[in-house]
Amino acid sequence: MRLPPERRDPGARTVTAPATGKADHSVAVAGFPFPFPKETYRYSTNVEPASVPRPTAAGSWGEHPVDIDHAYRDELAERARILSADPSRLQCLPHMVPAAWDAMFVLMEQLADAYPQHMSLTREGGGWHWHNGLLGIDRCFAVGETSSMPEGPLGFIGQQLQEDIVLLEQRDGELWADAGLVTFAADWSFGFDVGMSFLEIHGPVPRVHDEGVIPRAQAFLMRLEPGQSYRRTNWTLTVDGKLDTSTETYPEWGPDRTTLVDGPLAAVGDRLHLRTEVQHLIRLPESNAIMFLIRSYLLPFAALATVPEWAARTAEVLEELPADMAEYKGVTRTREAGIRWLREYGGVCEGSAAGAA
Repeated sequence: MRLPPERRDPGARTVTAPATGKADHSVAVAGFPFPFPKETYRYSTNVEPASVPRPTAAGSWGEHPVDIDHAYRDELAERARILSADPSRLQCLPHMVPAAWDAMFVLMEQLADAYPQHMSLTREGGGWHWHNGLLGIDRCFAVGETSSMPEGPLGFIGQQLQEDIVLLEQRDGELWADAGLVTFAADWSFGFDVGMSFLEIHGPVPRVHDEGVIPRAQAFLMRLEPGQSYRRTNWTLTVDGKLDTSTETYPEWGPDRTTLVDGPLAAVGDRLHLRTEVQHLIRLPESNAIMFLIRSYLLPFAALATVPEWAARTAEVLEELPADMAEYKGVTRTREAGIRWLREYGGVCEGSAAGAA
């Protein structure tokens, strides 16, 4: 995976890096977690152990729970912009402060393990020293001391990750989303969901209750042992590559669906993106909370079409997707435009999706 160059300013403390320009599609394709192993898609728990590289038709993904790639500075700059405009995207109920420290420490360890040439976490006196060479960040801190981390542990580490973070507390036989930093929600609102139970959050999802998917998922999560980590994928379609498609900002991105459908078909390849979420589920060792990481990857259909197996499989899945699932995912209209583009411009022929994963 190609990383951005390391910054040389050791005094830097905040994530204010300028955008690095348009992403290199070949790099994005090589690391893209293509979400369709079969010709049809239905909701399922689809969990598997984390940190196992997954080969694809174009490369691989999944080596680390936290993934730094070519879009690192662009996405962190976007996160900083969103947090400045809407600080409510970061919330931590008072009883979750120990879990937030636990999450920050685990994420620092994971980053340092995955990218030792750029990041390190070392003992220093009675506390710790964190170094992020990619952003020029050096911070000495003591776990639990707010004076050493005035922005809070989630505010500090969350602006050094491309993943969104949600922390779930286990109590009264349920899981509760009581803390997190979420700037890249796909048609949902962390501000609305904070403080709700796992089952309440997934209440609107079609089919999953009758089929028992959500209760099984919660039962699985509640059985996780400290340090255990698993992952799953989810997907949707996003117009114009916008990471923040939260319900709070719907007036800003909702009309994009109409302009895509009503616009020229030739433009769909650059405007419509397949969005994959890689979701990691990690039981934290000290607080016993569950850390839910959500990393969003966006690939325009024009780049998707450079892998013929992916283009064909995507057309098949979109065409077969039941209407209620398409409505919930918000792809009822855009999927038709995507299918048409893949057939007319993406080189897709019937029955050509073998080996798409």
